[in-house]
Amino acid sequence: MPSSSPCNVLMIYPRFSAETFWNFAAACELFNAKYPTTPLGLITVAALLPPQWNIRLVDRNAETLADSDLEWADMVMTGGMLPQYFDTIAIIDLCRARGKPVVVGGPGVTSVPALFSKANFQVLGEAEGIIDKFIEAWEAGARDGVFEAEKFTIDVTKTPVPRFDLLKVENYLYVGVQFSRGCPFTCEFCDIIELYGRVPRAKTNAQMLHELETLYRLGYRGHVDFVDDNLIGNKKAVKAFLPELKIWLEQHDYPFEFTTEASLNLADDGELLRLLNAANFIGVFIGIESPDTDTLIAMRKKQNTRRDIVQSVHKIYAAGLYVTAGFIVGFDSERGSIADAIVALIEDAAIPVAMVGLLYALPNTQLTRRLATEGRLHAELLGDGVVGMDQCTQGLNFDTLRPRGEILSDYKRVLEKVYEPAAYAKRLQRLLGSSNPNRQKRANESRSKLGGLEVVHRVVSRLPGAQDIFRRAIVECASTNPQWARIIVLLTALYLHLGPFSRHVIGQIEQRLDELENNPAQNSAANVGAAVEQPGAAITA
Repeated sequence: MPSSSPCNVLMIYPRFSAETFWNFAAACELFNAKYPTTPLGLITVAALLPPQWNIRLVDRNAETLADSDLEWADMVMTGGMLPQYFDTIAIIDLCRARGKPVVVGGPGVTSVPALFSKANFQVLGEAEGIIDKFIEAWEAGARDGVFEAEKFTIDVTKTPVPRFDLLKVENYLYVGVQFSRGCPFTCEFCDIIELYGRVPRAKTNAQMLHELETLYRLGYRGHVDFVDDNLIGNKKAVKAFLPELKIWLEQHDYPFEFTTEASLNLADDGELLRLLNAANFIGVFIGIESPDTDTLIAMRKKQNTRRDIVQSVHKIYAAGLYVTAGFIVGFDSERGSIADAIVALIEDAAIPVAMVGLLYALPNTQLTRRLATEGRLHAELLGDGVVGMDQCTQGLNFDTLRPRGEILSDYKRVLEKVYEPAAYAKRLQRLLGSSNPNRQKRANESRSKLGGLEVVHRVVSRLPGAQDIFRRAIVECASTNPQWARIIVLLTALYLHLGPFSRHVIGQIEQRLDELENNPAQNSAANVGAAVEQPGAAITA
């Protein structure tokens, strides 16, 4: 795209809250990284800008923003997810004070534009569909405006290769790439279908391999995560891609190993599991949410009711992939304590890393619209309260049908049971018993070898009071299933964050329970009609 004059663009990726399930700070420190993963959205936008423009990237999760960076910039681009809101606003305020035009984009501002009104420009929706109009306006002299892409119309086969060259990859545990956007399911609490639609749009095989080739030629080796919200949302496309990915890996001596996110119906497709294993996928995140069938139906996640959840997880293990999973407490359809059932599922399925959160009504979801109609949505959702987004300590931003104290007590019990050191280590051992030992591939990692004795010692030495438990799990793995040794060491390293973080969350929940005890009125269940008390009744197949 021709440009009348060069422009210095400073891209700033805002900080996430330090107190999140996913920051894995201790594991990052162990492997000499600063943050788990890269700002894929910003480096994709960077690739859409005119080639004459000069671009710098500063990730505030991994590095410091210098005054010289701001002085250099003609324009600042920022934005991301709602959990980054506070730092995004801080960046906007800083830029406005320095007289630097600031552009905000990403899913956060797309979901709630009013919260980001201080920015000079807002770019809403998928950048590929609107960035040209923003660039034209900028070059014509505009210094404010709102630019919104038409929903779900972007042809991702025309998305350029992200500017991986802007990354300091040594700062990260892994690098993200994206194959498709969208998800075919209709989960009530999820905002993905609101942002990207229900028809997954996939890149071409050649396009995706070109991205990986670019990353390879830049010298990166190691863990790559396909950040798709559901990699298997378009099964036909991914099944056509994986055999070509396998060939590419063989030709390049397996420089990468992969993880991704997928729906539980992955377990039904033996061919797809074999293809993922052959293409060096080692792990998958799955949203399980609840063991209760009525709750799954009520939240419109019927796909999890059509198969045995525990058996499905073990099928995935048998295919050579480990599973991490998400669970949520606080659904309307919970008729009593759900804690023991969640704990039993996690234990029976031997899921080491279980992200357990409290239900949070995100903006522009079916859940939020229903709660607003019922008069149960807390007013702060429309203001700064929307950005708490810490489902672990700040969930339940609505009037619950069950007494709030019962839900919080359930949640506390799950965390206490699941993240007790012996319980976590024993799940690692049971995972080994179910996993496919025939994992011959491995990535040529640029950072410390995860399976090395020195790393094992560093991991175990940071687990005071639990060294023997985890050491036995790792030794057993090395002797009975050595191909999984690196994975077990990695999952053990994650406990360095998960153990202390779970105890932090438990402390926060205990404070909330104390507050409820001192103010019983806040603990009462919502007084809504009988039709609301049966949320699944009006949901059709």
